[in-house]
Amino acid sequence: MRNCDVIVVGGGPAGAAAAGRLREGGAEVLVLDRHAFPRHKLCAGWITPAVVADVDLKIDEYPHGFLSFRRLHFYLKRLRVPVPCLQHSIRRYEFDAWLLAKSGAEVVEHTVKAVRREGDGFVIDEAFRSRHVIGAGGTSCPVHRALFRDALSRPRLQQTVTLEIEFPFDWRDPDCRLWFFEAGLPGYSWYVPKARGWLNVGIGAMAQRLKQRGEDIWLHWRRFAAKLEQQFGVVPPREPTGYSYYVRGPQHTAQIGNALLCGDAVGLATRDLCEGIGPAIKSGLRAADSILNATPYSLDGVTGASLGGGMISRAMDWGFNRGAALAP
Repeated sequence: MRNCDVIVVGGGPAGAAAAGRLREGGAEVLVLDRHAFPRHKLCAGWITPAVVADVDLKIDEYPHGFLSFRRLHFYLKRLRVPVPCLQHSIRRYEFDAWLLAKSGAEVVEHTVKAVRREGDGFVIDEAFRSRHVIGAGGTSCPVHRALFRDALSRPRLQQTVTLEIEFPFDWRDPDCRLWFFEAGLPGYSWYVPKARGWLNVGIGAMAQRLKQRGEDIWLHWRRFAAKLEQQFGVVPPREPTGYSYYVRGPQHTAQIGNALLCGDAVGLATRDLCEGIGPAIKSGLRAADSILNATPYSLDGVTGASLGGGMISRAMDWGFNRGAALAP
């Protein structure tokens, strides 16, 4: 049986950030992930300047596609609001593999099926043993399933449903565009260009409100696809892929003994734009620091605002939370 100080389940941004910080602190770390990296990962790939700083990403040395936006276009019904800012886009296929390699941690391709306690430590699939375990395996994280299912509820009001697609496209419009609450959508749709001729478009909404309205996300996707073609000449080459995750709920239990959760496994995303990469990385770093320093693990402030917490951030936060509160 393989023994180490910490096992990190999931090699995405949360797990990679945790593994890198742990190794810097002298811990023996093993990352388990069911995929080999690089692996396909659907995501708008939006990262903030805080993410760049948190992972010490030197933009001029980053070996993959990296695109910066100096403004965003927000659409609220008939109103278009250009918002000056600094934001970036990356491809998760490239970024996740780079961050995991940067961590320097040993990575084993392994699908985790069973996690059990043994004393104050853990045994995974009777093949791996550690004193600490970090669950960074996304919404379906096996650490959450095995150890946190009863302690950490996932309210239906905080469930989102998303459709998106990323594909090669010779875009002419280099700006990121976001459409909020169109046709009663309890969420928003996006157009995110990426470096080296890639484009991500998608749509996300609060699942319970869609159900309340007797609608499904595909109805809104068809409307959005028509807008993309008419206004931007964008015709996605195939149907989008759907997935679901949880956001903005009260995270009361992210640690039980020597087990910790971070990223999507604990439902983390910014309150204004539901951006998950930044909170995933911050939570991974905090989980590692908690283990290294034997201090409590806190997620206070992790799900802040992608846009700095000003008027636009507060308006988006109000819109999403009002929508969730109105759902039965």
